[in-house]
Order: sequence, then C-alpha cells, then structure tokens
Amino acid sequence: MTDFVVDSSVTMAWAFDDEDDDYANQVLGSLETTAALASPVWPLEVANVLVVAERKGRIGIADSQRFIRLLEALPIEVHPVSVGECLQAVLDAARRHGLSAYDASYLQLAMDRSLPLATNDLPLRRAAEAAGVSIWSPEG
Repeated sequence: MTDFVVDSSVTMAWAFDDEDDDYANQVLGSLETTAALASPVWPLEVANVLVVAERKGRIGIADSQRFIRLLEALPIEVHPVSVGECLQAVLDAARRHGLSAYDASYLQLAMDRSLPLATNDLPLRRAAEAAGVSIWSPEG
C-alpha cells in the first residue's frame, strides 16, 4: 500500500550532506515500513540533479551510482500515466497554482490518489495546502 507521494526536493536531500535535514531523513526512515509514489518526472529530475552535481564536482560518479542503488532498493513506485492524462491534468494544476509542470505533476498525483505529499519545496507546499492536499508528517 502506498502511503504518500514523494518529490525530488526530499529525495535529493538524501544525496548531499550539505542538504541533510530532519524532515527528509524522517521521510527516508518511514520507507522502512511504508511505500511512496512518485511522479513520472521523478527519475528524470533525480538524474538531472546528479549529472549537474557531477559536472560541478560536487559528487563523483561512484557517489551517484551508490545513490541510485539506494533509490532502487527503496519502496518508491513511479506512477505510470497516459500522455493525455498527464498533459491536461498537470497543465491545469500548474496554471491554477502557479507551479512548474514538474511540481504540478507531484501535486496532481497526490490529489488524484488522496495522498499526503512529502516535499521541501515551499511553493509546492503552499500549492498543496491551497488544493487541500496534506503535507506528509511523521505522525501520519
């Protein structure tokens, strides 16, 4: 059973020591007993952050590979969508809440599944609250 939607802002905090925060660590810890759902853009966002960090010398290729193995071992399912479903609903959510299409995809998924959203992104948190989507908390 899936308990929440996770976005890349939380996920990438697990990759970098200087982005370590309690909220992201609590989300990661919860994945020992729960499962998460991610937008179809999630693996692409993760890959992009990793390759940019490699290019800037922030992390090495071996670090990226270790992080990918961590993610593969976690119970995070990438939600499949049809093109029509994705384009219309996400575009509507992006327009309505002033979000990028990427962030709107996480919000729309949480709305569609009636799941809380785990995010460190402040504009996405505000949009979620405005849309009636709860923000994931360790208390449930």
